[in-house]
Amino acid sequence: MVVSTVLQVDYHTQSGMADISQRKTDHLDLTISGDVGFKKTTTLFECIRLVHDALPDLSLDEVDLSSRVLGKRLRAPIVIAAMTGGTDRAKEINLELASIAEERGYAFGLGSQRAMHKDGHKTTTYQVRDVAPSALVLGNVGVVQARSMSAEELQALVDEVKADALCVHLNPAMELVQEEGDRDFRDGVETLARATRELAVPVVAKETGCGLSSSVAKRLVAAGVKHVDVSGAGGTSWVAVETHRASADKRGLGEAFWEWGIPTAASVALTAAEGFSTIIATGGVKNGLDIAKAIALGASAGGIARPVLQALDKGGRAGAVGFLERVENELRAATLLVGAKDLDELRRAPRVVTGELGAWIEQAGR
Repeated sequence: MVVSTVLQVDYHTQSGMADISQRKTDHLDLTISGDVGFKKTTTLFECIRLVHDALPDLSLDEVDLSSRVLGKRLRAPIVIAAMTGGTDRAKEINLELASIAEERGYAFGLGSQRAMHKDGHKTTTYQVRDVAPSALVLGNVGVVQARSMSAEELQALVDEVKADALCVHLNPAMELVQEEGDRDFRDGVETLARATRELAVPVVAKETGCGLSSSVAKRLVAAGVKHVDVSGAGGTSWVAVETHRASADKRGLGEAFWEWGIPTAASVALTAAEGFSTIIATGGVKNGLDIAKAIALGASAGGIARPVLQALDKGGRAGAVGFLERVENELRAATLLVGAKDLDELRRAPRVVTGELGAWIEQAGR
């Protein structure tokens, strides 16, 4: 499959009356080809130096990248991260990427299931088990929507797509800039606590490009949440995405907060200090070396979204597979080059933290 050519859309005409399907289409177009990256903010993975071992005493074939994440064994700690759903085009993308995850032993994340909750006819755009019967599949719903849903409704979102876990995404910055977005973010902690208590699958608290702070991590732990996806700053700015969609007279807020967020590496380090069972590092992760650094900081896996989508759009299935194969090879090489034979040893490998990342850890970790 080759993803359909990106249309040039006059995004600011899609105002508060745009329906969810149009918003999903806008998001796909912008994430593939739009100017939606952070301009100055980086992930800060460049501030981590893994210490080279010139005598690793290992064969590359001996390096074991397998890990257990959210109850399932992954061949490599790679998540094809949450992107889309709710349209026919999204269905094609989900099926293609989920089948790649199945083939390569990765995890796969669905985009927000809000569209299928509002319209049951959209459910098929999220259903990927026919092509990914054994892959780790992550469902997805916004915390604001989850707040008003019963446990039965939330479990139905999981069951209808046969997900192994449910990501509850947190995206206040994005929503404030989105013209038709939410404005009331009360009771988020209690919503996550309730979902964690009542659902039959693990619940993952997931940010959407702005990262999780030490304070939020502590509140999540107190609420019983055991799994997080930091989705930090430095990759796609979802504030930027919504800024492009906003009408001309409302773009100022988005432009002011374009760079808002906690860099991904900092968010991983801050959350790792709180003892979560699972930490997924997404947000600007672009290669296997980034994943290796995230794991060295305490992550369980690394998630990649936009680069995979762009590779699929440009080169079809072969393009996406080639990109992910390169990422896995880079991760394997980095693991060997620090003298580690598996991910547990990678987490214990020596590293040097420099510059701004050190300041984040020291000043924001209190």
